[in-house]
Amino acid sequence: MQDKTILIVDDTITNLDILVELLDMYNIMDVTNGMDALDILNKEKIDLILLDIVMPEMDGFEVCRRIKSNPLTKDIPIIFITSKTDESSIEEAYDIGGIDYVTKPFKPKELLARVKTQLKMQELQEELRILASTDHMTKLYNRRYFTKISEHTLDLAARDNNDVSVIILDIDNFKKINDTYGHQIGDKVIIELANKLIKFQRRSDIICRYGGEEFVILLPNTSIDGAFTVAKKIRKDVELLQIKIDNNKDLKFTISLGVSQVSCDDEINIEASLKRADTALYKAKDSGRNMVCIERLI
Repeated sequence: MQDKTILIVDDTITNLDILVELLDMYNIMDVTNGMDALDILNKEKIDLILLDIVMPEMDGFEVCRRIKSNPLTKDIPIIFITSKTDESSIEEAYDIGGIDYVTKPFKPKELLARVKTQLKMQELQEELRILASTDHMTKLYNRRYFTKISEHTLDLAARDNNDVSVIILDIDNFKKINDTYGHQIGDKVIIELANKLIKFQRRSDIICRYGGEEFVILLPNTSIDGAFTVAKKIRKDVELLQIKIDNNKDLKFTISLGVSQVSCDDEINIEASLKRADTALYKAKDSGRNMVCIERLI
């Protein structure tokens, strides 16, 4: 578990120095205030948080509430480390989502044991989350998880008045591929396409296998014209793919893509946007396949 990253949040430099030295077998990031902690969580993968309660501007309780209200960070375990020992503080720490509570001055061996325990539990929970949220073949998000996480993405976009666009794509003549070469080769085509999509993925983009040979990409902070450019690049790269099959033959395939944008009228409901993108996808199919079509807002 030495590759795990722990975020320590404490406004006392002495405490940070002690904890950094004690936990030197892990990757450590440390900050002295809540806003910096939230900023790091938006950029870095954090496995465990050690959080002080009494801090200026934003106390640990408020930091915890914000972390737990964000679907992207809510599952990160938080251990409160504080000099507060009253029962009401301890109760609040657990009520708002803290997983453990260690009082100062802490005992090094006890703290290490609790950190190791929580990281191990997090590892097991992560394995379960992966099974529940991803498509087993492509390792992309599954449809159920995509619907869940897209709601949060659209909510943030509406709050900040940012553009969001969506791409729906599927493999042209996929049934013919399966019928001609067998389902094993069909599965390989799906996996190769998923790998290609991942290469185009930015940190904020959400990609899922929506069903069968169909995929969806949600692109935050992206206009419909920007999404159209991305879709054209994907189409071109996929057209150049060659997949090895039996007898040293290469299989090539194409995809069709539909692009639309999220309207402010859609609020946090992704379905209306997907329907527009799906309409564009059918236009691409009807126009001969291996192309990108747009369905703009009226």
